[in-house]
Amino acid sequence: MEAGGAAPRGGPVVEEPADGEATVASAVAGATPGAPPAEGQSLFGRGLLYVAVWSLQLVGAIVVYPVLAHLVPAAEFGWLASAVALGQVLVVLATVGFDQAVILLRAETGSDRPAQALVAIGVGVAAVVTLVGAATATLWRGELGFDGAGSLVLLTLCWTVPAVGVVLISVLLLSQDRLRAFTVVNLLYGVGAQLAGTALLLLTGTRTAATYAVGHLAALVATLLLGVWLVRPRWRGVADAALARRALRLGAPLMVSSLAVYVLNAGDRLVIQRVLGAPEVGRYQIAYNVGNVAIILLGLASMAWAPQIAAVRDEVQRWALIGRSRDALLRLMLPALLGLTLGAPLALTVAAPESFRPDELLVVAFLVAAAAFPVLIGNASARALITLEETRGLAVAALSAAGLNVALNLLLLPVWGLAGAAVATVVSFTLQTVLHRVALPRRVVWPRIPGRLQLAALATLAVSAATTLLPQDTAWNVARFAVALACLPWFLHQLRAARAGDAAPRSARHRRPVPSVAGRHRRSAGQG
Repeated sequence: MEAGGAAPRGGPVVEEPADGEATVASAVAGATPGAPPAEGQSLFGRGLLYVAVWSLQLVGAIVVYPVLAHLVPAAEFGWLASAVALGQVLVVLATVGFDQAVILLRAETGSDRPAQALVAIGVGVAAVVTLVGAATATLWRGELGFDGAGSLVLLTLCWTVPAVGVVLISVLLLSQDRLRAFTVVNLLYGVGAQLAGTALLLLTGTRTAATYAVGHLAALVATLLLGVWLVRPRWRGVADAALARRALRLGAPLMVSSLAVYVLNAGDRLVIQRVLGAPEVGRYQIAYNVGNVAIILLGLASMAWAPQIAAVRDEVQRWALIGRSRDALLRLMLPALLGLTLGAPLALTVAAPESFRPDELLVVAFLVAAAAFPVLIGNASARALITLEETRGLAVAALSAAGLNVALNLLLLPVWGLAGAAVATVVSFTLQTVLHRVALPRRVVWPRIPGRLQLAALATLAVSAATTLLPQDTAWNVARFAVALACLPWFLHQLRAARAGDAAPRSARHRRPVPSVAGRHRRSAGQG
């Protein structure tokens, strides 16, 4: 998975209010509409608050999905899981990479107007995707296993417009650094929608996937309406053909890349089911979830920092900022990897039933966690390519990695079992990272990873791998978990060091033209 999941400008959200007049959006968000993020804003300070908000969606899923598994029959739960997967694909298709275009346009122009227009265009595209999907549903729903679930398919299609709208609104709020508004919207979207669907199941007593989908849809629509109120999309911008063309040039390869990454993440499950059988898919999923936690959380930082990185107009300073943030994330990954590997045996024992043989899944969890290193390195070069609007390389890299992942799974699963699938994951992400680097234009002077950090990463990988050879009885697992907790101070130390070193020049993050002396005198006279 590549983060993996928005750039600042300084213009108004709507027409500039008269002096002393506040808009509704600013009252709710606690920020001046269109105000850029504070100069010199810390990536590892306020920036991580956005990561924390996004991570609450993961927490919500972790809590809600086991509840749903007990509330609805197994067949209905399977349909619901498939509907969620279908909804994710539809959102990727309908967003068309416009979320990244919102970031770049706002950073480049210093105005909210193009971004507001792009939100409106994105909602329109999502509506078209929904209508086409509904008109052709009878042709494909059976192939996807939705026979007898026509109403669920239509409800899932109806999720698309509000979900895409909320995604675009979220990145605009992120670009404007409106943390409170961003938090409210994403809590309603990521947690509230899941709770609404679950509540409807409990209140109606109708334990079907379609019932959950209705509650989920109602919450999405409510969230979209709130988001529209906050950012005021420019609906007239739907007719801006030039803006749409530019956004599509940037976003279409990103859409292909996102779909390929989705295949990269899910393709191994399909091959495992074919080669080893459905029960092994469940075992692999448990181990993958345990090992993937750090990748998801640290990878979210790439998206949360996108506005600040895009706002750096000087390329040399931008690459330096990306390099510093990449190195800081890699340093954070050192204690995270060791702690995850040490804590995984106990986590697997708790998360997996005994029939899953959790003691055999530790190596899988370790290998998946180790993939974080190429993922974080690749995310950095991907961010550079996006800011340069060189997104075709991302699509090529993702497609190549997805193809390699499927091929390696077919080759390694019969030999190494589930560990082979995890090895395929590491190798595929490494290829993707290498191709990202190759795709960077020659003019880019890319910052190298410090030698000491490379050695520290290799040492941490070696120690973590060695701990997988330790016994896995109860006493050993508890002892490992205690040592894993001891990695927390190390992690916090690295975080403090990252915040202390997060000193990108303020002028680089939000360069503003310095007014001439005459201009200053004229304004002073006018204000007097």
